[in-house]
Amino acid sequence: MGKLEGKVALVTGGSRGIGKTISAVLAEAGATVIVNYANNSVHAEETVRNIRLSGGKAVAIQADITDEKMVGRLIQKAEEYSGTTIDILVNNATGPQPELSIEESTWNDYLDQLVFFVKAPLLLTKAVLPGMKEKQEGRIINIGSEVVQIGNPNFSSYVTAKSSQLGMTRSWASELGVHGITVNLIQPGFIPVERHEGIDPRDYVKNVPLKRIGLPQDIGAAVLFLASQDSSFITGQTLSVNGGNTFGI
Repeated sequence: MGKLEGKVALVTGGSRGIGKTISAVLAEAGATVIVNYANNSVHAEETVRNIRLSGGKAVAIQADITDEKMVGRLIQKAEEYSGTTIDILVNNATGPQPELSIEESTWNDYLDQLVFFVKAPLLLTKAVLPGMKEKQEGRIINIGSEVVQIGNPNFSSYVTAKSSQLGMTRSWASELGVHGITVNLIQPGFIPVERHEGIDPRDYVKNVPLKRIGLPQDIGAAVLFLASQDSSFITGQTLSVNGGNTFGI
């Protein structure tokens, strides 16, 4: 029996990039996976098909997770498909990541990032909490970024929003622990996926102690650990998965 047998996991942005691998890893561990996607049904259905071909259980559900009504419908459809409530929420989805100087940035540029990395996780968490509280168990896993520790220049809107996830994770963990719900944050390093096509990772690797680029599977393994009973006494924590490119938080 897999570590997540009988559990239901919702992975936002689960059809491409890191999310696709997270979805596959959780399904392989026995979870029924809800693959959320924003627009591209082709990639979402391909992800689901590959999971099913490997013997896993998954369904693709489209929703704009920044819209409260659509989040409500997403959770309703997920529960209808699985026959139960969500046990594991992985807040992974992201949007455009413009590189802008301070002079080029507007307040709306900051708001755009906060909508994805603060508003959407808030809407989703509020939607799954009733089921988690009823079961007195749950896992909320936020996918952040090492940029919080690095403070990349010309990237302040993204770095600011990702930094917000740190405080959000800690506060939620303190509030929800009494209900058996853990909340943790994963900070990936540079993990080349579809959006990074054409970027040479060699300069990045020079500063990585383990001297290799990160793989989506590295993040999938970390999510699996935090989603499983193996991490039942871990909450409010930040796990950097970047080969040692940063230390501490």
